Amino acid sequence: MNAAAKIEDNVTKLEMEAPAQPAPGPVSVAPVPQPAPAPKKKRRTGRFLLMVALPLALLAGGAYVWVTGGRYQETENANLQQARISIASDTAGRIVQVGIADNQTVKAGDLLFVIDPEPYRIALAETDAAVAAARLNVEQLRAAYSQAMAQEKSAGSEVDYAQSQYDRAADLAQKGINAKSSLDEARNDLDKAKQQLAVAQQGIVSAKAALGGNPDIETDKHPTVMSALAARDKAAYDLAQTTVKAPADGVVYQASSFKIGQYVAVGTPLFALVETGDTWIDANFKETQLTHMKPGQKAEIVVDTYPGRTFEATVKAIGAGTGAEFSLLPAQNATGNWVKVTQRIPVRLELTDPDARMALRTGMSATVTVDTGVARGLPSVFGHATAGENAR
Repeated sequence: MNAAAKIEDNVTKLEMEAPAQPAPGPVSVAPVPQPAPAPKKKRRTGRFLLMVALPLALLAGGAYVWVTGGRYQETENANLQQARISIASDTAGRIVQVGIADNQTVKAGDLLFVIDPEPYRIALAETDAAVAAARLNVEQLRAAYSQAMAQEKSAGSEVDYAQSQYDRAADLAQKGINAKSSLDEARNDLDKAKQQLAVAQQGIVSAKAALGGNPDIETDKHPTVMSALAARDKAAYDLAQTTVKAPADGVVYQASSFKIGQYVAVGTPLFALVETGDTWIDANFKETQLTHMKPGQKAEIVVDTYPGRTFEATVKAIGAGTGAEFSLLPAQNATGNWVKVTQRIPVRLELTDPDARMALRTGMSATVTVDTGVARGLPSVFGHATAGENAR
């Protein structure tokens, strides 16, 4: 078999194995596509106006927001602050009673701790005795003054008697009746009497000086008694200071290691009391935000702890300078390294909601929004501010 016969046999086999094809039907003729009509000129114009109007509307809306904005100044650079009191003892001693625990809420006047009062009771008793002794000493000085007065009176009588004796002896000696020795003896007695009178008078001065220059002075007005009374008051004060009470409402902090039996020294800090009744916010605003800000303006505070709650506040004061001015190492721009950077100035705000103070804690982060009441406005053609900007 030649090659041509083999090819023919293969073609015959392929035709027998191929599936039967259906009889061809009538052939449908597809419609010839017509060219699309040209777009109308009006539609192109509308699309162009839409493309232009949308940016203009956005620009106009943004300009309106900017012009009418600026009334509310906001910053997230703010922290809540509360006064912290370092509790210390005015007296030294050992703790015998503790009435607080760490993070406990206390009221003004609540007992914090008690120092052993016994040594101070003994000291007070000693000063009471010293006061009694000082009063007794004043009475003795008053008696000594009376005695000096009596001695001065007696010495004065002796001088009068000696003077009369001397006068008599001198008269008799002049008449030649009395001897000269009798006159000398009378003169000597008179001199002694005068010296005793001078000593008595000096005793009166000394007794009067011991009474503070006033013989009729009240006993408790005498300097010695007043000194003893002052010492007694000091001892009574020390005894009262053995009982330490809370100076204000607040929360006790860092008192976990404060226990009974601990010895405390005078002035040594023991723990802290964070006052809940004295709460404020320090907000650091940019200097460009303070143009219309002043004390008395209303503000809203939102703390991160309570994101859905708003606290009302009032601007209390604006800081005396920027934070850089009061830093430990302020910048020295005179050296030539000056770069203009927007500075921040601290603004203090006071919470007006007393119930909110107990829910807040010192150091919390806050967001502050101050209503200045003045929007930006638009400058007029003459360069003057608009009425909205002059409202202040």
